[in-house]
Amino acid sequence: MFKISVIYPNEVESRFDHEYYRDTHMPLVQRLAGDACKFYTIDHGVAGKDPDSKPPFVAMCHFYCESIDAFWSALTPHLEEIDADMPKYTNIVPLVQVSKVVGEIKQI
Repeated sequence: MFKISVIYPNEVESRFDHEYYRDTHMPLVQRLAGDACKFYTIDHGVAGKDPDSKPPFVAMCHFYCESIDAFWSALTPHLEEIDADMPKYTNIVPLVQVSKVVGEIKQI
């Protein structure tokens, strides 16, 4: 299993509409990715290391997939549409990281 993380740094004068991202943008990306995206999660940053500090990242999403090639192949034809939607929820240029999931812990 692989994870593609899209990470939005908490920058000065940045803007991020969490509701639009959750309710509109992410369902759009999942629909365009089709079966190449098994599921995704969304994180809303609330604090840094100290409880009263600003979070280093305002938001993150994580797409889980069996094949990185299949994921990118599914989304590449739609990148223009995805990019055109971004100004509707943010002015932040996100970071992207691809990871291999090497462990998962489930409560018993």
